Amino acid sequence: MIVAIANQKGGVGKTTTAVNLAAALAMRGRKTLLIDLDPQANSSISFLDPRVITRSTYDAIGDADCQLADVIQPATSVENLFVAPARIGLAKLESRLVGELDAHFKLKDKIDRLGREYAHVVIDCPPALGLLTVNALVASTHAILSTEAQYFSLQGMEQAVQVLNLAKDSLNPGLELLGVCLNIVNMRTRHARQTLDALQTRFGDKLFRTVIRQSIAYAESAERAIPILDYRPDRGSDYLSLAGEILRRLGKQELLEPLDELSAEVVPA
Repeated sequence: MIVAIANQKGGVGKTTTAVNLAAALAMRGRKTLLIDLDPQANSSISFLDPRVITRSTYDAIGDADCQLADVIQPATSVENLFVAPARIGLAKLESRLVGELDAHFKLKDKIDRLGREYAHVVIDCPPALGLLTVNALVASTHAILSTEAQYFSLQGMEQAVQVLNLAKDSLNPGLELLGVCLNIVNMRTRHARQTLDALQTRFGDKLFRTVIRQSIAYAESAERAIPILDYRPDRGSDYLSLAGEILRRLGKQELLEPLDELSAEVVPA
């Protein structure tokens, strides 16, 4: 599975979803790669000391002589999790790639060269629908759209769906919308419940049943570079539930038992 986490709007829980979904998949014993395509590099610093990041996805995608394997580092706090980090210079990459005939396939080519080394690859896209996000969609087997319970986030969703469909139609026919995830939600509010209803009407069974609850714990865990499953397992249970839904949609029933065991371990009844 190669899955891109996307939305053209920032602050919708996209990076939080990428970080904690990757951690949840890795913690159940499957070698997982998190690729950071966001120049803000928040996914990267969730697991790596920025002082040790010397080469990044900017180099791997923009330099023909640099491979993803050359920039990947093991996460400091999660076994089986590896990170292809970003740096602020990644923001310059799109202008460099414009006009190149294979500009949309740069990331796919580099991921293909990794072979089957990683069971799961999670790509954190930038909060924009430009060339970096298109590269992620072209390289992916699946996409997850992340949104929060806000009007402008829902508008961003429609634009993301359009770009996803364009990528599927013209560049990556095998790309599939795996699901839509509602993030940063306080379901006690009427607005959140109305948003959930609107998403169910628009996306039907593509909407994940799991809703990621609003909590300051996510910001606190990111600040401490500790996965939410270690920092606040009660909140991390949302991502274990989401990972379970993803595996069911992928038909990976055999992988659910290790996930259930992890859930029982980190979130005791």
